[in-house]
Amino acid sequence: MTAQWGVIDAASITEARALIGTPLRRDRMQWVAEATRDAVRQFCLGVGDDNPRWADGGPAPPSFLYAIDFTIVAPKLPGVQWIYAGTHWRWFDLIRVGDRFESAASLTRVDEKTGRRFGTWVLQTGEVSYRRADGTLVGVAEGRVARTPRQRGGSGTSNTTTEVEPADIGPDTFPPPRRGTEIRFWEDVNVGDTLGPVIRPLSIEDIYRWYAGAQGALHYGGAHGDAVRYRHRHDDFEINPETGAKDFAARGHFSARQGRDVGMGGAYDVGPHRIAWLIAMLTDWLGDAGFLAELDVDVLRPNLVGDTTEFSGAVTTRWHDQAALIAIDLTGHNQRGELTTRGSATAALPSRDAGPVPLPLLGTLSPPES
Repeated sequence: MTAQWGVIDAASITEARALIGTPLRRDRMQWVAEATRDAVRQFCLGVGDDNPRWADGGPAPPSFLYAIDFTIVAPKLPGVQWIYAGTHWRWFDLIRVGDRFESAASLTRVDEKTGRRFGTWVLQTGEVSYRRADGTLVGVAEGRVARTPRQRGGSGTSNTTTEVEPADIGPDTFPPPRRGTEIRFWEDVNVGDTLGPVIRPLSIEDIYRWYAGAQGALHYGGAHGDAVRYRHRHDDFEINPETGAKDFAARGHFSARQGRDVGMGGAYDVGPHRIAWLIAMLTDWLGDAGFLAELDVDVLRPNLVGDTTEFSGAVTTRWHDQAALIAIDLTGHNQRGELTTRGSATAALPSRDAGPVPLPLLGTLSPPES
């Protein structure tokens, strides 16, 4: 039995589950293959990460791997909406200028869910590995994508322009002081130490710049003739209700009306962009000598154009295993006080007793049981 377009049912879920463990083609999820100086610079401009460490031939930010492979592993379920739900990252080494990567991806889970908003929906989880050309493993990502029925209107707060006072966001609002070359030693960090707040407003221009730096034209079939051919081969599109034409599947990121059409409440952000903002907060706080080793983030609610997100973090655990390590809890709230983003991170810091962070950082990163 073949799955119907835009329908989540037993047949469509079975078709999706049949691909668990199968290596998947990734040509439409890869914007760049090499961490060139220009690619890193373009990515950082698109993300809004202006840490000077990434400039002039330094390493790339950990989030750069999104440009190598976007971490969406969500095959089948034709015509069903994609909503990015989160990433679990594990980095083993720095991403250095000149590194050329190969990525490999496979679907690992397809979980059927139920809820008041969408009824039956599906969470697809996939694993992407990132290796240098010599085979060295630099990172692994577990990407999570919610597949929901397309719906008109939907819940959520509209971002239609209204007569309101402008938010008090200026050059001094964000980011907080960057650690930079001043070493943050493990011995100087205590449980309860805080990160942030870092405040990030979202504009439609921010979304365009993210696409320019991290996704480019490839996703959903590029432009013009390439897009038409892609949509004939795949079902990653939406049907324009006025013309019947096959439309860009991610059009809700750029249009308030179309964002409401897919049930998001207005034009909304790209999930990995929000996670890249968190990564920037972490690497700024850690300093150049620190190393972000693991990050697991859930994207809980849409971040609408015009929304402001306040990110914060707190150190929860310190331990020493293969390196001097700390664990950090992370949250993001919008201007309405709603929790939109939640996560945790593990980072390694230089130690006065043990020395610099040993890279590559392999093995498990679990804190000791108390």
